[in-house]
Amino acid sequence: MSVALWLFVITIVVFLVLDALMLTRVLAPMFENHIGEIMRPQPFYGAAALFYVAYIAGLVWLVSWPAFVAGAPHDALVKGAVLGALAYGTYEFTNMATLKLWTWKMVALDLAWGTVLTGVSAWAGVTILRLALRMV
Repeated sequence: MSVALWLFVITIVVFLVLDALMLTRVLAPMFENHIGEIMRPQPFYGAAALFYVAYIAGLVWLVSWPAFVAGAPHDALVKGAVLGALAYGTYEFTNMATLKLWTWKMVALDLAWGTVLTGVSAWAGVTILRLALRMV
């Protein structure tokens, strides 16, 4: 498997594990409380899978791979956080502007989470891969 593909796999695993923890423990209960009446009984996993694969591919392409090549995991953290704030901010502020039941609490929490999650996942992917390659 190529180094870039390993970077993708590591990054998506980190992202999915962290996001699953936050979604199940904090975000889902908050969203159910505020917009439960319009939520699906079960997530549409196909759409979720498309999001995760595309988002992590974009994160690796734009942030993680350049940071890996430069040997700069800190760049992955900072630039990943910026990308996360832009992506999650787009979603949150669009919903706040268009949906009656959306709240500022939802905006603040999900925006902060997306920023941290994306930055940490990019950093972890670069860092873990660099460490793994040193062991071989």
